[in-house]
Amino acid sequence: MKYITFVVPCYNSEDYMKRCIDSLLLAGNDVEIIIVNDGSIDKTCEIAEDYRVKYPDIIRVINKENGGHGSGVNVGLEQATGIYFKVVDSDDWLDRQALDQLLFRVSNFCLLKQKDNALVIPDLFICNYVYDHLHEETRHDISYKNALDEEKICTWQDIGFFKPSQYLLMHSQIFRTSVLRESGVKLPEHTFYVDNIFAYQPLPYVKYLYYMNIDLYHYFIGRDDQSVNEDIMLNRIDQQIRVTEQMLACVNLQAVKKKEPKLAAYMYRYLSIIMSITNILLLMINSEESMLQKNKLWSELKTLDKGLYLKLKYTSMSGLTNMPGSIGRKLTISGYRVAQKLYKFN
Repeated sequence: MKYITFVVPCYNSEDYMKRCIDSLLLAGNDVEIIIVNDGSIDKTCEIAEDYRVKYPDIIRVINKENGGHGSGVNVGLEQATGIYFKVVDSDDWLDRQALDQLLFRVSNFCLLKQKDNALVIPDLFICNYVYDHLHEETRHDISYKNALDEEKICTWQDIGFFKPSQYLLMHSQIFRTSVLRESGVKLPEHTFYVDNIFAYQPLPYVKYLYYMNIDLYHYFIGRDDQSVNEDIMLNRIDQQIRVTEQMLACVNLQAVKKKEPKLAAYMYRYLSIIMSITNILLLMINSEESMLQKNKLWSELKTLDKGLYLKLKYTSMSGLTNMPGSIGRKLTISGYRVAQKLYKFN
């Protein structure tokens, strides 16, 4: 039995994938590591195969045509045999001590479930993550201890208030594999920023959460070719819009609100920040086309869900990105710059 499936999507990752895989191998035979080689043209495939030969009981390799990060996650989820599922990007890594603690807790729950199938176990483990600016030798930790009870099975009714910098991103999540499959989450191909869909769409299918106040995931920040590099985000604005549109459409938040009002409130806030980022990037581009794209996004949302449109435009952060004129644009972008420095998210 494999307690956790770690999926590592790789595209031309030869320079850094060893650090990632080596950190996962510390979990031993209780996990499986699926390396998805997404059509790399460097030595990624060769490195992956070397690992597979050396650790045949732990590592599997899937070689496929290039389809983007989301395609790698999709294939990994299809092939996963672990009870829990976690994506680890090939330039990131897990902390050894925290991984030991997570695996100990996960294995205990799974063994108890084997003995008593009626026992409740978590659908989602949540751990802290770290924005690791290695080149600057700085780090910024994201924890949830103010919003979630530690080491306790809880429900959405038990959650507290999430601060503006606190979102349950892919880096913090370890889902039950069955929950992800039940949610039907499928990420678009040839698209960056799809981790937001992954972190959002399955949440209504989660009944029980378990928070561990440990710094598990190290999210590397600083590569020039990184997808969260601002210049790259501006050049990929069509992909950011695609992700935003899918998030707006993939969950009926009115239905969620009837069952889990606290979860719905959190998901509204998540949508608001995604909508804000998309609008701010379009404002930064500041072309006739980008302004048309911005207006089109709001118009499509109004047609899709007028209630959600009104909420996001007039009662949330995303509405602030619609301040009129050049002064409004400058104020919006200035606010974004302040948030960048404060929360160090890229």
